[in-house]
Amino acid sequence: MVTTMLPPLELLPAVLPSGELAETGRPIGALRDELRRIPDARNALTVAGCWAQVLAPIVIAAWWGHPVGWLVAFLLAGRSFVLLAILGHEAAHRLLFSNRRVNDVVGKWLLAAPSFTPIVLYRRGHMAHHRDEMGPNEPDLGLYSGYPITRASLWRKLRRDAFLESGWKNLKGLGRGLRNPVTRAEALPIVVAQVVILAGFTLAGWPQLYLLLWLLPFLSEWRVLNRLRAIAEHGGMTRSDDKRLTTHVVHQSLLARFWMVPYRTGWHLAHHVDPGVPFRNLP
Repeated sequence: MVTTMLPPLELLPAVLPSGELAETGRPIGALRDELRRIPDARNALTVAGCWAQVLAPIVIAAWWGHPVGWLVAFLLAGRSFVLLAILGHEAAHRLLFSNRRVNDVVGKWLLAAPSFTPIVLYRRGHMAHHRDEMGPNEPDLGLYSGYPITRASLWRKLRRDAFLESGWKNLKGLGRGLRNPVTRAEALPIVVAQVVILAGFTLAGWPQLYLLLWLLPFLSEWRVLNRLRAIAEHGGMTRSDDKRLTTHVVHQSLLARFWMVPYRTGWHLAHHVDPGVPFRNLP
């Protein structure tokens, strides 16, 4: 069995710093200003397009009323959480809109809360992830540490994700957050967003669809897709100051971009080299 996923050191030449890149690989000068520019209007359209993709399968399945439509809508509902999470991640970095208040309001209410994410707590943990990948304060270490692993071990993890075990732990954490006065303010927006979504299904005459096409995909399919993406981003890497040893670039086939790495998040090494570059400029 393969025992490492690290690139051979001889394939990591020392070519930095250069005229436009610092020793860490981050852009400097005019290139830095260009790459860090946030396109507000385009991103507003992207958020609207995200929600169009979230809602379209649900509307079409309800209109069609055929079992195949319900199955396709269920599968695409898992992808909906990928879309919301990746744009929520962009908002957590404050790269979605140049106006911080607009960025935080949209990130919190249109992206994070609908996808069961307490964005302030997520931002705090995610910044720790960027400061020291694989370090002691890594919030997501359980998703990708210790790779490569055996096929049997991988299937056990994916079965736990697919059959609600991982998602149920997530919901229990939300319940604890509501009971704790310290974290209640972070958990309440999630509850409000879920009530609004349930109300939307109810007003449309399909309250049961909240369970079938929202909650269950989040508890199952989303957990699988999230784990697979996390492994693709950091599996088998190591703690290092050299980001080429902590983070992969994801091979971005059409299927990968559709299901797991939309919004150019597959350019993950570039994102870790400079977390201040908006997703459109990562390539």
